[in-house]
Amino acid sequence: MIRRTCRTVTVGGIPVGGDAPITVQSMLNIPADDVQGNVAQAVALEQAGCEIIRVAVPNMNSVRLIGALKEAVKAPVVADIHFDYRLALESAAAGVDKIRINPGNIGEDSRVKAVADVCRSKGIPIRIGVNSGSLEREILAKYGSPTPEALRDSALYHASLLEKFDFHDIVLSMKSSHVDTMIKAYELTAQACDYPLHLGVTEAGTQRMGLIKSAAGIGSLLLHGIGDTIRVSLTDDPIQEVRAAVDLLKALDLRKGGIHFISCPTCGRTKIDLIRLANEAEEKLAGCQKDLKVAIMGCVVNGPGEAREADVGIAGGNGEGLLFKKGEIIRKVPENRLLEELMAEIESM
Repeated sequence: MIRRTCRTVTVGGIPVGGDAPITVQSMLNIPADDVQGNVAQAVALEQAGCEIIRVAVPNMNSVRLIGALKEAVKAPVVADIHFDYRLALESAAAGVDKIRINPGNIGEDSRVKAVADVCRSKGIPIRIGVNSGSLEREILAKYGSPTPEALRDSALYHASLLEKFDFHDIVLSMKSSHVDTMIKAYELTAQACDYPLHLGVTEAGTQRMGLIKSAAGIGSLLLHGIGDTIRVSLTDDPIQEVRAAVDLLKALDLRKGGIHFISCPTCGRTKIDLIRLANEAEEKLAGCQKDLKVAIMGCVVNGPGEAREADVGIAGGNGEGLLFKKGEIIRKVPENRLLEELMAEIESM
């Protein structure tokens, strides 16, 4: 696929935009006054593959989270700020790597200039994040509802407030809980500017529906070369957001490393407990960083052939199965040792 051409911003040493790899983000959901809890969650997110970590900074007391997080993780830290420009200034002084704030919500030009000046001097990019519930009255009046055009105009309006003070290290997001609105808003904005785009479906829901909506919205845009960093928003543990985002990038061949699973949906020919085997294999290999395709197939007749692109795999039979590599059968294995033999083979690769 051909990536959209856009400028690059640097978030704590990580490039976002241009031809840089698409990064995975998530947000801490521990109460802001619990420093220890936020640090523990940030460490867990980083271990799960989160590359940029966002934290809510609702008041001056919570600015202390930034220093604690910076000491605990290597991933860049983003301060999520609403309305109070002083929180942005203090977060910048505390060493934050990126600020999420909408300039149109912080008051007069002098405040916007103060934020732009300090961020420019410290090399801190700013993400502008608009969504269906945050549109300006004038824009809503113009379009009548949170249309894709309204989301685009709102994002560009906020960006113009920073551009006025010669600040251009900007990332934009135009999120909606409606997948079609979100897709069109990003497409329109991608045509209208060259800023990097942070993709996400906001308020996507719990894990089941949230995964589907995020895959449809984020995946569609990425396949068309639009998007530079992503967050899968779920009403769930943020670790699930990270795993989903990483898996989405793998599914689109935009992320290498780690196990890529191939497994069949089972049918009446299946003679082994394939669903259990597939789930156990996925769990055991969750932390494996080897760049391998692993197949878990139910039928010894078609399994190795259907999964010939897999680096290694197993196919079930009646009380026994086959271990194979690149479609070539290595040996027969008793059913109760299939998973054990597969793990041993992967360990040796």
